Amino acid sequence: MNILTEITTRATSPTPPFFRKLKKAGLLITAVGTAVLTAPGVVPAVLLTYAGYVVTAGTVLISISQLAVDDSPGELQLN
Repeated sequence: MNILTEITTRATSPTPPFFRKLKKAGLLITAVGTAVLTAPGVVPAVLLTYAGYVVTAGTVLISISQLAVDDSPGELQLN
């Protein structure tokens, strides 16, 4: 299967509940880092460096969480 087709399929498939929570946490982490990076006024260089790392970590967490696929069959059907 083509790698782009696989990524598209995984991105549009249902996500497990645990990874949906992780995705929301990643969005929050990324938002906090972005707020620090775009804060007006004088911000210490160390804080800006860590904010960049936080934005990167949040973005990676969102990406991984989005590509997790729920392969569970749902309800078991007994014949």
